[in-house]
Amino acid sequence: MSLSIKQSEDRKNGGENERLLQANNRKLTTYFGYPNNTIKTSKYNALNFLPTNLFEQFQRLANAYFLILVFLQLIPQISSLASYTTVIPLTVVLSITAMKDAIDDMKRHQSDSQVNNRPVLLLVNGRMEEDKWMNVQVGDIIKLKNNQPVTADILLLSSSEPYSLAYIETAELDGETNLKVKQAISVTSDLEDNLELLSAFDGEVKCDPPNNKLDKFTGILTYKGQKYLLDHDKLLLRGCIIRNTDWCYGLVIYTGPDTKLMKNSGKSIFKRTQMDRLVNVLVLWIFLLLGIMCFIIAVGHGIWQSKIGYYFQIFLPWENYVSSSVISATLIYWSYFIVLNTMVPISIYISVEIIRLGNSFYINGSEVWKMFYAPKNTPAQARTTTLNEELGQVKYVFSDKTGTLTRNIMVFNKCSIYGKLYGGSYDTGGSKVPDSKKEKVDFSYNKLANPNFSFYYSTLVEAVKNGDNWVHLFFLSLSLCHTVMSEEKVEGELVYQAQSPDEGALVTAARNFGFVFHSRTSETITVVEMGVTRVYQLLAILDFNSVRKRMSVIVRTPEDRLMLFCKGADTIICELLHSSCTDLNNVTMEHLDCTHVFQDFATKGLCTLMVAYRELDTTFFQTWSHKHSSACLSLEDRENKLSVIYEKIEKDLMLLGATAIEDKLQDAVPETIITLNKAKIKIRVLTGDKQDRQVCPRPTEVPSRKEHAKSAHGPATIHWTPPPAPLYSHLVPHYKDAEDIGPPDHGTESHCSRPRGHHPYRCSQPLSHLFQFRRETAVNIAYSCSILDDEMDGVFVVQGKNYETVYQEVRTARAKMKPESLLESDPTNIHLSTKPKMPFTVPDKEPNGNYGLVINGYSLKAQVVELVKRYKKVVTLAIGDGANDVSMIKGINFWGFIATAHIGVGISGLEGMQAMLNSDFSFSQFHYLQRLLLVHGRWSYNRMCKFLSYFFYKNFAFTLVHFWYAFYNGFSAQKVYDSWFITCYNLIYASLPVLGLSLFDQIALKTTYWTLMSHLFIWGSLGFYFCMLFLLYSDGLCLMFPNIFQFLGVARNSLNQPQLWLSIILSTVLCIIPAIGYIFLKPLFYPVSVDKVFDRIHHCMKYPLPPPIQTRLKHSSLRRSAYAFSHQQGFGDLITSGKTMKIVPKKKNSSSLKN
Repeated sequence: MSLSIKQSEDRKNGGENERLLQANNRKLTTYFGYPNNTIKTSKYNALNFLPTNLFEQFQRLANAYFLILVFLQLIPQISSLASYTTVIPLTVVLSITAMKDAIDDMKRHQSDSQVNNRPVLLLVNGRMEEDKWMNVQVGDIIKLKNNQPVTADILLLSSSEPYSLAYIETAELDGETNLKVKQAISVTSDLEDNLELLSAFDGEVKCDPPNNKLDKFTGILTYKGQKYLLDHDKLLLRGCIIRNTDWCYGLVIYTGPDTKLMKNSGKSIFKRTQMDRLVNVLVLWIFLLLGIMCFIIAVGHGIWQSKIGYYFQIFLPWENYVSSSVISATLIYWSYFIVLNTMVPISIYISVEIIRLGNSFYINGSEVWKMFYAPKNTPAQARTTTLNEELGQVKYVFSDKTGTLTRNIMVFNKCSIYGKLYGGSYDTGGSKVPDSKKEKVDFSYNKLANPNFSFYYSTLVEAVKNGDNWVHLFFLSLSLCHTVMSEEKVEGELVYQAQSPDEGALVTAARNFGFVFHSRTSETITVVEMGVTRVYQLLAILDFNSVRKRMSVIVRTPEDRLMLFCKGADTIICELLHSSCTDLNNVTMEHLDCTHVFQDFATKGLCTLMVAYRELDTTFFQTWSHKHSSACLSLEDRENKLSVIYEKIEKDLMLLGATAIEDKLQDAVPETIITLNKAKIKIRVLTGDKQDRQVCPRPTEVPSRKEHAKSAHGPATIHWTPPPAPLYSHLVPHYKDAEDIGPPDHGTESHCSRPRGHHPYRCSQPLSHLFQFRRETAVNIAYSCSILDDEMDGVFVVQGKNYETVYQEVRTARAKMKPESLLESDPTNIHLSTKPKMPFTVPDKEPNGNYGLVINGYSLKAQVVELVKRYKKVVTLAIGDGANDVSMIKGINFWGFIATAHIGVGISGLEGMQAMLNSDFSFSQFHYLQRLLLVHGRWSYNRMCKFLSYFFYKNFAFTLVHFWYAFYNGFSAQKVYDSWFITCYNLIYASLPVLGLSLFDQIALKTTYWTLMSHLFIWGSLGFYFCMLFLLYSDGLCLMFPNIFQFLGVARNSLNQPQLWLSIILSTVLCIIPAIGYIFLKPLFYPVSVDKVFDRIHHCMKYPLPPPIQTRLKHSSLRRSAYAFSHQQGFGDLITSGKTMKIVPKKKNSSSLKN
């Protein structure tokens, strides 16, 4: 065994160039220092909590200031106040903050403990033993069963399925619920579940060091002197769920913090709000003002002492340590530094924390506040208490599509068969009749129908029952042209294992309409047609890929006819049709396009496929089959050769019709987006993070920072991102050359880098083919979500692949949206031409109309967010549901800077919990975002603004009295208030009204009167003040502690004086009059947006507007195709190879996805 000692040294020095391990060898793992499988998200433990927490708290300037004051008050020469006036408030503030931090960290400890103590079957000394997740180490062999989560990143060794296949669900990683297939290498698949062989397995693995690339893994397995290549298809990642696989064994490669899931999670990033920055700036200004005030008083004291005090020593003798007026002025400076300490708000931080905590309770109490999702009993959660007011300042929302806007549930909605449209009901006024008001079609005639399938258009069922040949042939094609796997565990109960949800929806639809896909082998497909079982010989599968955008099957029918069935994008199938189908094609395209205002497939966000067939001549097929076999065996340029062969047979097709599948939106998504747009919040949809759509553009083919800054216009933008690749050149410090893309002088590769000479992401086909089908899907979703609409003046698509093309497309769009922005006199152009390398904020420019912008970007989602943050300087919010959204929700490090949104929102649903676990706020439905931003965000922001205004006002009003009094007492540091009043003022007396306003003020309506809470806190604080006053000045306390409580009877005597009450009344009136005058006069002379909105509401209530007349604008070039097919290339070859077929039927105890 030759394992490098340098690997251990690199690991100990904090770096790791490659990972070396050996199966069943824990000594080697210990030697290399690999971590165990324990995860830790907590910050403190019992030993370091107190020092660490205090260190963090004293990093706050105000806390450090008051700590210094405590030491200054111990110096008798300058101490004008008792030390408890500072010690008590400081102790209370530190204690409350420490308790809050301790509670938060205890929750993190509990979460970590729950995960680390999960059970796992571990191979130890030839037998399987149950152990805890945290005890798993690199090199261990573990056993996973069906429906169990994967413990760590493991190399698949063997499984219960034929050819050691394993089915996994990656919802925790990418938000997708469709099954993925993994396969072990042949040399380890022979180990099966033989514990003796598994225990003797001593293979050595050399692979990549730990990284966060979910789609990348390369390594070499050395076993019995032979070397075997390892890739991503052999690796099961932590966070995946084992599905439809009884058992599997795996070799642990990465554990705990080294797993790809945890690498994507990264370290917790403290998100500081704009309000925090403002408070810190204000505190600094207050410090400066305090120093100036103390300096003025010290100068005044020096002048007074030299001109009056020096000659007045017979009555007020100087202390022994005062030799001159300069020395006295210096001491007085520090004395007033203590007396005026209330100008620095020590309680502001704890008050802000209380307000944020209270506002978080409003969000967490979502059952009352309409953010509780009853079907799953899931409330909204404010997972952080520091960002509430930031919600009210959001300008950009970046949203994932799958699982966030949509439910990731595909439903067969309607179809067009041989020129006739089936599905969709509309009343005479053109309004769609909801499904709840229609009668569900009865499929009881079909014993194999899926009871969960719903369809509401009986005409199609009648056509099937009446034996319509075209309808029968249409559904027969759907039951044959696919890669779905079927299993019948109980007689009559079929379970479909679909690689993609849309393909599963089509096969399920065919099943319910009487054409049931029953089973398949590598050579046959069995279909139950209207109760009659028929077996078709499978001759070839012409597999799908992103360039062809279609798939076909060639079968031999029981009548010995050769048939080719094809389904794919309308833009592709139309070009392959026979000339006799022209009229039929036009009718079908009318159904797909926008000809009929109420039956437009694309407008409704439906994903469409065209279906066609061709009957083949036997001689032609035999000739083609020989060429196909030769191409399959080719070692060079195999994919291109197959594509050419496929095109020779996929022509002269006869059109059958088109399908429309609804990628069901979540509830109220369009209405939510419309409302957010009205609130001037810009929506950006970032979608398309797919493994098969990863492309590395050459460095010279990406737009520069300058051009991107100039192109960020348009009220509605949808951006789909095929990662991982650098976004624009300014985000990457330097490119070495076109063959080795990555940041310079770094030991690790970039997200798109590969060893020199290897280009697995390079594609010989035009990039437009790779992205066109994703663009079409994204645009359809944009229309269905009301991000784009028919009344827009235009929708522009930026899909260039190089600098020149993108530059021209952007300028063309800008010329139409806002022509004057291209002039040299434009401020942005002036800045870019004079100071191209200096960062700046791109100003918002309103376009001359309503436009949509679709951008074909090469970027990670977090990089897109970072661009907007850097150049727009606005608050951003990212919302998603999968681990691939964590980068923009929580943050990820891109070569030295953190790319993340200001606020991260996670959707907790079927698509995984990783985004939710790493988010700042979480809920189950996208439409709750409207209430989170426009209600809770607005409340929190306005409450915090009012709090800061009143807080600083009361502190200045209290402190400036001492400054004013200094001019009447010879600047001698005498106090106006007694020490206990100074101690309790900020902490007790003046805190309740401000806190009450900040916790209960609501601005949904104009409130012209005090609420119950207003009365409670205002009168309650006054009553509490008088109670404390009588307590502190009571006879009992003065007699027990005469040195501390020295004002015996002062309260009684003062309150008996009418002058005191007159002063209180006059002071109150004089303070209220300016505020009342401001409230009444400001809307008249300086109205803000809110005032204009209320005036508009009152006007509309008095004079209602007529209903708008909808006009329809066609963007046929953009809207024609609604094609979507989330299929993966290569699955057809896997089926025809027979590797998915069980050799010996085995009884499974797994639960599958039922259709």
